[in-house]
Amino acid sequence: MGMAENTLGQMFWERVSRYGDRPAQLVKVGGKWTEVSWRALGQEVREVALGLIALGRQRGDTVGLLSQSRAEWVRADFAIFSAGGVTIPIYPSYPPDAIAYILNDSGARTLFVEDVGQLDKALQASKQATRLDSIVLIQGQAPSGAGGKNLRVVDWAGLRGLGRGAGTEAERTLADRLAAGSAEDVATLVYTSGTTGHPKGVVQSHGNHLAALRAAAEVIELEGESIVHLLFLPLAHSFARHEGFIGVYRGFTTAFAEGLEQLSDNLKEVRPHFICSVPRVFEKVYAKVLAGVEGGSPAKKKIFYWALGVGREVSRLTREGRPLPLSLRLQHALAHKLVFAKLHAALGGRLQFCVSGGAPLAREIAEFFHAVGILILEGYGLTETCPILSVNRRRRYKFGTVGQAFPGVELRIAEDGEIMARGPNIAKGYYRKPEETAEVFKPDGWFHTGDIGELDSEGFLRITDRKKDLIKTAGGSYVAPQHIENLLKADPFVSQAMVYGDRRPYPVALITVSPDEIRKFARNAGLGDKPLAELARNPAVVERVHRTVDQVNDKLASYARLKRFAVLPADFTQEGGELTPTLKVKRKVVSTNYADLIESLYQS
Repeated sequence: MGMAENTLGQMFWERVSRYGDRPAQLVKVGGKWTEVSWRALGQEVREVALGLIALGRQRGDTVGLLSQSRAEWVRADFAIFSAGGVTIPIYPSYPPDAIAYILNDSGARTLFVEDVGQLDKALQASKQATRLDSIVLIQGQAPSGAGGKNLRVVDWAGLRGLGRGAGTEAERTLADRLAAGSAEDVATLVYTSGTTGHPKGVVQSHGNHLAALRAAAEVIELEGESIVHLLFLPLAHSFARHEGFIGVYRGFTTAFAEGLEQLSDNLKEVRPHFICSVPRVFEKVYAKVLAGVEGGSPAKKKIFYWALGVGREVSRLTREGRPLPLSLRLQHALAHKLVFAKLHAALGGRLQFCVSGGAPLAREIAEFFHAVGILILEGYGLTETCPILSVNRRRRYKFGTVGQAFPGVELRIAEDGEIMARGPNIAKGYYRKPEETAEVFKPDGWFHTGDIGELDSEGFLRITDRKKDLIKTAGGSYVAPQHIENLLKADPFVSQAMVYGDRRPYPVALITVSPDEIRKFARNAGLGDKPLAELARNPAVVERVHRTVDQVNDKLASYARLKRFAVLPADFTQEGGELTPTLKVKRKVVSTNYADLIESLYQS
């Protein structure tokens, strides 16, 4: 369209003009993957943007998005930007009261909802969210009279119809708003999922995101044309949103997974060139592979561990930049044919690399995947940094670190070990929260991350823990719980772990076990087909976990060793309130829910 790229909306329309009939999105419809061209995508976004203008949305109005990740999420996002609005992502797992809080705090006038289930929650929330005047139902038909007198409910097709019939004045308004967009304009308020208290709205500008995209483009190395990535993380989280923006910025084809349950099938069907994921997905793949090997024949186990040993040696020499001897190359080719090729095929067979973020990735997991020929590049950032700060590169990486700073980003370590960052991607602050903003967004541009870490001589950043999560024992020693939790979760038998011990004489742990693994263990041990809660109390299961705890303790300093632990009757869940939407443990919630059990671990 010949305009400058100062906003995400302007960037989107330039790509529509540039790529035309090339595929922009892949969506599974009626059991078949369907391509959506950039031209068709632009037409739909245009109609939705005009529909928003027809609903009365003004420049700077806030518009909520309450949905699982899907193609329409991205289309609505860019329609909001195009109409001059501000997007408010809301996690679909949130209950009505949390939805109402975000709608009220942001002043949202329109809310997109995924389906009738989310519509029901939105209608409940609307009783408290008095500024809300319209709801758009993405999937399905809007029930007649659903919103009542002061709340209009339209479906996706109806909104597009409003856009098609909006007239030339609305067309001029849309063009004017797009052209008038500035890099300093607010693009989105992203409410941090948090682990305690009400979420805070992070004020992110268009310029923040474009700076992050330009930096990412300099370090993301992909080979070939027609790059496809499979998006499956929640778009309400900044990591997945950034992935979606990268797809548009670079002209990639974005495939939308049907859901985490179908992820295994979707990987084989779409065959992506890269994926972005939180560590939990890699942990589950790792656990599934090892469980399959351990459940196989002695011959199968012998072949697997031989191949893994070969892969580890290849990995070591590759990381050291040394050539592979001919004999090792031959062994590696055989190992790939016999073992590794199956895992590659299960992940689609075209992966050039994976990106891990959102939580710490255990070094053992990264080293295992590299040994089988799949490179996981761990990165680091926060919602407040839109969301990049550092990342490992394809040709410059160190496992156990989150890589080097992105171009344009400065990193430094404060005297107390806190990581501080400065750059054009740093957000403006917290919406209507001046005190919280002043606490971490400093006038000199340095943002205080709240994470503890260290920079090595080559600028690789290592995260050791969250500043507020650090445990100070009664003896005055500092313990980093995430490190211990990652060591525990390296055992496929362990699903989740939370280490506790602040101002206590020693650390303890609450541990959950993998349902699949405990069932298999129960069959082999002759424990019968009992409920999971009963199996978790069985002495044989507790002893199995005890062996893992002992192995982890062997790797820890004496003051950090777990003196006692408890196996919980059920796994942590989002529904139970113990996990954030990005599957991080809410320490305060878990500590409160199991306060009596924790206390018992400190009794003599």
